[in-house]
Order: sequence, then structure tokens, then C-alpha cells
Amino acid sequence: MSTVPAEALPTRAPDVRSYDEEAAAPLAPRARLLPSLAAVYRAQLSRARVARIPLLFVATFQSIGIMVLMRGVVDGGSEARAVVAGSTVLVVAFVALNLLAQYFGQLRATGGLDHYATLPVPPAAVVLGAAGAYASFTVPGTAFTAVAGSLLFGLPLTHLWILVAVVPLSGAALAGLGAALGLLAPRQELATLLGQLGMSAALLLGVLPAERLPGPIGWARDLLPSTYGVEALARTFDPRPDWAAVALDLAVCGAVGVLSLAVATRAYRRAAVR
Repeated sequence: MSTVPAEALPTRAPDVRSYDEEAAAPLAPRARLLPSLAAVYRAQLSRARVARIPLLFVATFQSIGIMVLMRGVVDGGSEARAVVAGSTVLVVAFVALNLLAQYFGQLRATGGLDHYATLPVPPAAVVLGAAGAYASFTVPGTAFTAVAGSLLFGLPLTHLWILVAVVPLSGAALAGLGAALGLLAPRQELATLLGQLGMSAALLLGVLPAERLPGPIGWARDLLPSTYGVEALARTFDPRPDWAAVALDLAVCGAVGVLSLAVATRAYRRAAVR
């Protein structure tokens, strides 16, 4: 029998830890906002590209049809600028407000929010990614509508580069509003109804010239987020645009976008934990 020297024996008993302590592992850290936002944006844009292309054609041709109808009663001047600008932003309203309200309403009704709630991504990334994808999806339609309307009414094409600012800012404001409507509506059918009503308001209050609207309806027009994008675009059709007024309209549109997206993010947090 072999013997072990006394010096080799342990002087104290080893630490004993429970099975749970040994098996437990630290949770992975939550993903950062920007990488999460990029991932959600790419996924939503890919989904929208497949499912929403027919609806984009509908939105574009709807706006062009409205301009053709208005061409019979509007010859030019400020009214023509309002019609073209309103019809252009209407494409954004159809996709970013109407369809996004329906999308989030459907997610809430079918339990799709549970999938996003299990992912280690910030709530803001889900809302901003979906809103950005839907707003980006409107770029071809808005550009085509603006060019077609300018040619139809004989307006200059010189300053249509302003769409680079009008589309994302109007899209953010309308997408935030659409997401908030879809997440706050207690039923999917109500979310669809609110999205349709919002798009109809953008149609009636954005395309019709402001000077032809009665006083109370004109005040409602001032509350609509897309109004300031319409005004900014319409001002650029002037021979000498008032760039200070254009910048102010875009700033208001951007501020409304930040506010509406913040409300939508808060609504998402509430809906995801229920």
C-alpha cells in the first residue's frame, strides 16, 4: 500500500458550491441600439420589398390620378404647387402611416410582438427600424410623383432635391404616428380604421389648397404632421424660394417626427409586456 506524505494533504476542505451556482451563466448583454436598429431595418425592408411593392404602385398611381383630376380645375400658381406637393407626400402617408398602423395592429393582435420581446434588442430599435424601412420604401414613388406632377402642371424641377429632406422627415413623422396608432388601438380592426382615416386626412387636407379650406378645417390641417412637409415642398416651386420658411417647416416636421416616434416607442413597451 502506498503512502502519501502529510505535507501533500489539503489543509482545508474545498469550497462546495451548489449545482445551480455552477450551472448558472451570466446573461448576454443587450444589443446596442445602432446595430439592433440596422438589423431590424434590413429585415423590415426585405419584408416590405416582397409584400408591399403592389401597394406602392397603388399609392403612386393614386397620387398621379388625383393630380390628373385636379389638372382639370387648377391651372397653375399656388394651387398647382399645393396639389403637386400634397400628392407627393400622400405617397408617404399611404405607406408610412396607413400600412404601418395596420402592421403594428396585426402584430399586437396575433401575438407577433412576443417574438420581438424575446430578442435582446431595445424597443426603440424595433419601432425605429420598422418606421425607417416603411419610410424608405416610399422613395421611388415620391420621386416619380413629384417629377410627373411638375411636368403635368409646368412647375420647375430645379429644387426637387429638397425631397432628400422632405421624405425622411415627413416619413418619420407619419411612420411614428402610424406605429403609435397601431400599438395603442385595442383591436386590429380599429388600427386599420385609424390608419385609413389618417391617410384620408392627409389626402383631403394636404392636396387641397389651404386658402380654399374653411377656418376650422384649416386649423386641423395645421395639426397634421405631413402638412409641414407639404408646405416645405410647395415653397420650393416658387421662382425664388423662401429658404428660411422651408427650413422652419422641415424643423417642425422633424420635431413632430421625434415626438411621434417617442410615443410609439413607449406604446411598444406597454404592448410588449402585456
